Amino acid sequence: MNASRTRPPRLLGRAVAPTCSLLLVAGCSGAGSGPGSGSGREGDPAQAAAPYAANDLQADYERVINDVLPSVVQIQAGDSLGSGVVYDDEGHVVTNAHVVGDNRSFRVTTARTEDALAAELVLAYPEQDLAVIKLERVPDGMRAARFGDSSKVGVGQIVLAMGSPLGLSSSVTQGIVSATGRTVTEGRSGGGTGATIGNMVQTSAAINPGNSGGALVNLDGQVIGIPTLAATDPGLGDSAAPGIGFAIPASMVRTVADQIIEDGRVTDSGRAALGITARTVVDDGYRPAGVAVVEVGEGGAADDAGLRPGDVVVRLGGTEITTITSLAEALASMEPGDRTKLTYTRDGDERTTEVTLGEQ
Repeated sequence: MNASRTRPPRLLGRAVAPTCSLLLVAGCSGAGSGPGSGSGREGDPAQAAAPYAANDLQADYERVINDVLPSVVQIQAGDSLGSGVVYDDEGHVVTNAHVVGDNRSFRVTTARTEDALAAELVLAYPEQDLAVIKLERVPDGMRAARFGDSSKVGVGQIVLAMGSPLGLSSSVTQGIVSATGRTVTEGRSGGGTGATIGNMVQTSAAINPGNSGGALVNLDGQVIGIPTLAATDPGLGDSAAPGIGFAIPASMVRTVADQIIEDGRVTDSGRAALGITARTVVDDGYRPAGVAVVEVGEGGAADDAGLRPGDVVVRLGGTEITTITSLAEALASMEPGDRTKLTYTRDGDERTTEVTLGEQ
């Protein structure tokens, strides 16, 4: 499956709002149904425990929504709408780079304000599809969201996705963490950044156009990720694949946002790099067959490893390299300073060398 960014077009015509019935979800815990459920015996453990669990879960949902939703905003960037999360008390808002696009000024609406607030771009970092904007005025009652520890995110945890899908502000969907550590490449069509992002959180919570830049929240009321991509199925005409969405982990969000706010730029990306300019090459059957080095950055990882223009990279570590995308995905799973094997061809001969990865 491919992953497509969820930057929406201008909201036109009729929109069908995604619904999330907390009572229905809570009822799925098995309260009072099935053979023997109507025994009516006083003190029956099944009848006493199930309603309590359902009410408890619903109360958790309501508490988290009331706590976090005021920190999730709608961002109007030109004729497009997206979402954002209030990052600090100074009015900084974190969102996706593909939400802000080429715009530098924005209109921001909060869950508790009817009038839009003006905001300006601080910096967009397309390489990680993150951006920070700043409100010109911080309204009363606005508070920053709490960001959680990405290392504690586990498969099966209940999560809520908050944002403005299809322009429907302050919407909430629910699901679980389906997987962690996913590496996903975003498309470039329609304003996508083309970024390859590692260590993403996969979730079954519905992520629709407009959710991008919003909040993926655990039941402790902590933002564990920024919803960014929804999977599409090429076999179904690139229509959305239900229940497969991806969020940038909170740790990466904090790393990038802190640098943008403090330095006005990203000085330490935490992303591994070879230090080359390259292109995909194909074999005689026009199938992708490797990545040809076009230029080698002086003093970079590839330069130190002895690569030169014309070499074709075919393997990095244990990953076969056939395209630029596969190389980016392999690098996204590694860290600067990692030492690994690199296999390449030169003048038809295959060679292997050791390379210490640099930083993007």
